[in-house]
Amino acid sequence: MNPIQGSIACLLLMAVNYGLNFICKQITIAYRFCIAAQRLQLASVYKGEAEKVFLVKKAEAEAEAKYLGGVGVARQRQAITDGLRENILEFSHKVEGTSAKEVMDLIMITQYFDTIKDLGNSSKNTTIFIPHGPGHVRDISDQIRNGMMEASSAQIDQ
Repeated sequence: MNPIQGSIACLLLMAVNYGLNFICKQITIAYRFCIAAQRLQLASVYKGEAEKVFLVKKAEAEAEAKYLGGVGVARQRQAITDGLRENILEFSHKVEGTSAKEVMDLIMITQYFDTIKDLGNSSKNTTIFIPHGPGHVRDISDQIRNGMMEASSAQIDQ
């Protein structure tokens, strides 16, 4: 009888039984390397997905923090505006003959001097050039007032 001749083109190895005599150590080692490579590949996919989720959540948190910071600044400015309005009305009612413009000029001067005091107390600032004099405070308040009027007229034109 002739023995059956042929070759093995592909072999599916599902598990390695270490007690079998015909499987050599090189096949076992190669099988372990294949399994390890598959697991490393899967782990890198999971790691990439985790990093993507982390970056997305971090960006969302930064956006939310900036939004809430903006809301806080807007509320702070609204409170300052409301307080100024109340102070102007109260001052103009208590002191006869004063207009809202005069009260605003007084508040601007107070703010100006508070700013200069804060700049002088700050140890971080070394040199700051600020025009100082009675006319300069009025110039600053006029510039602010003109800017506000131009902004409101630009909104009306749109």
